[in-house]
Amino acid sequence: MERERLDRWCERGILGLVLAILIFGPLAIGAVRTLEFVVIQALTMGVILLWIFRLWLNPQLVLFCPPICWSMLAFVLYAIVRYHLAPIEYVARLELIKILVYAFLFFAILNNLNRQESTQLLTLTLIALAFALSIFAIFQFITHHEKIWGMIKPEGYVLRGSGTFINPNHFAGFVEMILPVALAYTLIGKISYAAKIILGYASLMLLVGIGLTLSRGGWIASSLALLIFFTVLLFQRQFRIHSIVGLALLLALGVVVMVKAQESHTRFKRLLASDKIDDDRFRYWNSAIQIWREDIWLGAGPAHYDYRFRQYRPESIQGRPQYVHNDYLNTLADWGLVGLGLIASFIALFYAGVFKTWRAIRRSVNNNHKKSNKTALVLGGSLGVLAMLFHSALDFNMHIPANAITAITLVALVTTYLRFATESFWFRWERIGKISLTIIGMAGLIYLGQQGVRQTQQELWLRRASQEEVYSDRKLALLKKAFEVEPKNFGVAYWIGEIFRTRSFYGISGYELLAQEAMQWFQRGIDSNPHDPYSYLGYGMCLDWLGKTNEAGPYFKRVSQLDPNSAFMTAHQGWHMVQLGDYARAKKYFERSENLQPNTLAESYLEIIEQKMANPKQP
Repeated sequence: MERERLDRWCERGILGLVLAILIFGPLAIGAVRTLEFVVIQALTMGVILLWIFRLWLNPQLVLFCPPICWSMLAFVLYAIVRYHLAPIEYVARLELIKILVYAFLFFAILNNLNRQESTQLLTLTLIALAFALSIFAIFQFITHHEKIWGMIKPEGYVLRGSGTFINPNHFAGFVEMILPVALAYTLIGKISYAAKIILGYASLMLLVGIGLTLSRGGWIASSLALLIFFTVLLFQRQFRIHSIVGLALLLALGVVVMVKAQESHTRFKRLLASDKIDDDRFRYWNSAIQIWREDIWLGAGPAHYDYRFRQYRPESIQGRPQYVHNDYLNTLADWGLVGLGLIASFIALFYAGVFKTWRAIRRSVNNNHKKSNKTALVLGGSLGVLAMLFHSALDFNMHIPANAITAITLVALVTTYLRFATESFWFRWERIGKISLTIIGMAGLIYLGQQGVRQTQQELWLRRASQEEVYSDRKLALLKKAFEVEPKNFGVAYWIGEIFRTRSFYGISGYELLAQEAMQWFQRGIDSNPHDPYSYLGYGMCLDWLGKTNEAGPYFKRVSQLDPNSAFMTAHQGWHMVQLGDYARAKKYFERSENLQPNTLAESYLEIIEQKMANPKQP
């Protein structure tokens, strides 16, 4: 009895921690920042620890392992191997940590939270959270409220609802997963009429929240998911009227939105104005395909797209994309055909399980002529995931931790009901199995704990450094402390080198030593990320400053290879030509830089070059 009581408390603890993760992620602007994700990482470690306790509290351990589990395990193993082969270790490690967190949560939910009470509590919590954030999004849209937890949203997002997410597209991605679940519980769930009224109102607010994001991807994904939802109900005799009414309302709502929403009409008109769609994300797609072609099977490396993009940058894009704005192409560029194939198998096995579960549950419901919460979760959850899959073709929602975790949770919850269709996937684990799982769990605890501490320490030092003056001694000291914690962070190495380079360029006594110190830091950046043009640029500028212009040439050549269409890098190529005294070539570089994007460096040097070429004897 004591074992059973402790086991029950461990199960409740896991449920509480998972609820905390699901609530905290969306509230913490999607958990995209380091410290917020570390919190999720820590909560996941708590889940792992309680699961290990449960392994040994149960005398006869039985685990549910359908085929989708083996697909998930295969991708995790591939991710570990690919991490060790990645050219940029630091960003690959951060991506691996996220994958490990998602995988542990998936297996933990599947095997610990499969009671109907747990699944219902998790889904209703998600609905309540999405409802609350949708109300906030409506407030944002009406009042043009621009702050989220004290942070000001980018100007382009102020007129759009985004909840507690910065990007409205990501908020749409979150809500579109929950909307089918809320509707399913409302129409086919076995709940009281009062609860149905509340859930029906919540569903309406979720739909309005998605509409006010003005997210094209969100609209398309939600519309397709709802269309499939009502089509499925159309073939269920007891829900046929509900389906017809729902389809009619969906059609009417679509017409109203297209006619009345001025800004949305403008956005769609711009999207479809010509044969060539004028949208930056489509240019990102082309670069992703070019990156993938370098290594078709394994890809560039985990989270490498953003750093490899510069080499294939179109002239019209001078910013940093971070992601492809298409999760499938992003996966292809980073993980290659092997990675995309494993993820595709995961999705395929999930929906194969959904169809099998749906048939079994519908037979039971039809025999009893009753509504069912199981049916509601299977239909709503699977369509919520499908909405995310639709949206992933136009955005990068699966790179937002809160959305990825929500999707993984829905997959796990729906998969738990596969046990009603078959008993083939239950496995009894003896002592050796328990020991093996405990070792895996403890390894995960140690690794995630160690990495969490490192990331937290580094982030705290970096946040303190960001508050100091740009080139101050205090800022330099704080950056060095951050680098001591995480010596593979090439970005920190570059900024330390940039401080020394800038001080050297003042030309005061000892400038040579400062330049040499800067070059050491730039070299550390090059060693950690051979695809980062900034460290090569800084190193080459120091060589020019020290009068070693011939030695600087290869570094500037490497810069032009890594980022040939950057206005910033092109302007500095012109600066290098000035050091060589080749003013004619320098002028061409500066003019091209100005054409790519107007900038003060090119503008000021063009004036100097014009004067110099007009009067060569002028110093």
